[in-house]
Amino acid sequence: MGEVKGLIAEGKTFLGIEFGSTRIKAVLTDEKYNPIASGSHGWENRLEDGIWTYTLDDIWGGLQDCYAKLAEDVKAKYGVELETVGAMGFSAMMHGYMAFDKEGTLLAPFRTWRNTITEEASEKLTDLFGYHIPQRWSIAHLYQAILNKEEHVSKIDFFTTLAGYIHWQLTGEKVLGVGDASGMFPIDSKTCDYNQKMVQQFDELIADKNLAWKLEDILPKSLPAGARAGELTAEGAKKLDPSGKLKAGIPVCPPEGDAGTGMVATNSVGVRTGNISAGTSVFSMVVLEHSLSKAYPELDLVTTPSGEEVAMVHCNNCTSDLNAWVGLFREFAGAIGKDVDDDTLYGTLYRKAMEGDADCGGLLAYNYFSGESITGFNEGRPLFARRPDAKFNLSNFMRAHLYTALGALKVGNDILMKEENVKADFFFGQGGFFKIRGVGDRVMAAALDTPIKLMETAGEGGPWGQAILAGYMMQKAEGETLEKYLSDKVFASGKVETCEPVAADVAGFNEFMKDYNAGLAIEKAAVESLK
Repeated sequence: MGEVKGLIAEGKTFLGIEFGSTRIKAVLTDEKYNPIASGSHGWENRLEDGIWTYTLDDIWGGLQDCYAKLAEDVKAKYGVELETVGAMGFSAMMHGYMAFDKEGTLLAPFRTWRNTITEEASEKLTDLFGYHIPQRWSIAHLYQAILNKEEHVSKIDFFTTLAGYIHWQLTGEKVLGVGDASGMFPIDSKTCDYNQKMVQQFDELIADKNLAWKLEDILPKSLPAGARAGELTAEGAKKLDPSGKLKAGIPVCPPEGDAGTGMVATNSVGVRTGNISAGTSVFSMVVLEHSLSKAYPELDLVTTPSGEEVAMVHCNNCTSDLNAWVGLFREFAGAIGKDVDDDTLYGTLYRKAMEGDADCGGLLAYNYFSGESITGFNEGRPLFARRPDAKFNLSNFMRAHLYTALGALKVGNDILMKEENVKADFFFGQGGFFKIRGVGDRVMAAALDTPIKLMETAGEGGPWGQAILAGYMMQKAEGETLEKYLSDKVFASGKVETCEPVAADVAGFNEFMKDYNAGLAIEKAAVESLK
């Protein structure tokens, strides 16, 4: 403990803070990336006037509470005040839309990745570029605002993602890590910058609007991993830590998206490596050996934090509906006087699912809390259905909800692997879906018919990955790539568990998907009837 105390006092630590969909988490590591303290703050997006959003008060109050809890953890464990670190970085859920005027005033409520309100813009830009532009991408939100003739568009001086906004406010730098930038606008992997041909096409597309800005004037600068991205200013230090203990001048690495930090946290930045982040949303990524033959609406092209091309299958819905059902069982347990902790509750129900029939016994569910573009839904309605002759029991019920959490992910990956012949030797997994070992990993292996690997450190997830990016900026050797740095200096001795696909599970999941795909018409009817 004395050694760690000295590292903290001397500022020889690395800090990563990530804004997830339901939690803001901070992880402090030593110089070898062993987590030594953490803090977190729970939050939830809200649906206001048809927009999924978080307010600025949500953002700053959550960040300050998260950091304060980290500082409290440091004080409680090591008896020292947290006053500085060797480097830090901020990451967040990708995409979305935050637009500001010249005075730095937010022009419209923050539109998160969860919104599916840009269908017209998405389709027109995809046709224009010959490159899939998903609805949640920042450029789709910008163009939709233009198509909607929203008054604020003429006043835009800068637009960015949540991570880019935080970084800007704390450092004064309008920059973005290339991985997060690739969810704003298409990236040229050779230059790690925005695709110049498409930038020009966009400017020509909106030329008749007579706006005062060109696209590159209002985009954040794209930076690769390892680049210097500014320092924590005195004003920024006060915003992060209102107590005044945190000192200014700390180096800050490029802000990244949760996709990029997920790749780093699972050592998945090399060709044919894949990773999956499964929580409120779920996405899988594979670093490509070759470019895809054409654009697919179900597949996104983003980059690693170093700019390598990645095929992503991103689904808006994963565990929200599953968690809601678990919450119902918690309520029942409380009603009969049995308070159950999360580990026992989730562990019992998840393991019970593995006793069920491999095909879920004729039960069907859709976990669509929000729209799901992979399967063509702009709105969602959670739905559970069963045939009269179905084997309706607890194990099949829970298994069906674990399966449906991955249904849309399965649809997208089948296109990637079967139509484009993309190979992934394995996927590293992280996120709450994998918390119960032998359940989430086994179900994911069945869904993708690919081995799933889990690391001891994966539980720290994105903020740990962002702390590594901060350390890479400070400690990399001349010319040392991120891939080599991770393999040689971060994961060389890490423990990895591998879950191979079970043939019966794979067959059962495929049977479930036949009902899932056939039943999409039922889900569409549910959406329409409940509007």
